[in-house]
Amino acid sequence: MPSIEEAEVLKSRAYAFLRNAKRLFDEGEYDLAAFSVEQFCQLILKYKLLVKVGTYPRTHSLLRLMRELSRLASSKKLESFINSEIMFLTRVEDAYIVARYLPRRYERREVEELLKFAERFREVIENI
Repeated sequence: MPSIEEAEVLKSRAYAFLRNAKRLFDEGEYDLAAFSVEQFCQLILKYKLLVKVGTYPRTHSLLRLMRELSRLASSKKLESFINSEIMFLTRVEDAYIVARYLPRRYERREVEELLKFAERFREVIENI
């Protein structure tokens, strides 16, 4: 069984990535800001799963992690969020690969929208 300390490290890192995303956005580092949004989402989901069941799937897929959390939490609210935000979820999930490996640049406006999504995401996940 994982320790409370391990879960708290995941949670702390997740919120550090969210703060970092905002700072990088302000500095015009849009690719890294997008990546940091993805890391926030991924780590906070893993934190929630770790707290609820003591483990989480070894995956980078936000959709897989969210569906697992939704199943475990029996949450209609989370399922509804997944359905209504599917386009943002896949865009954030893609940021893991795109920002690291592909020669594509993120633009200010799209990262601004990813940050707005991250706040909606945070509100929903914190209340699960």
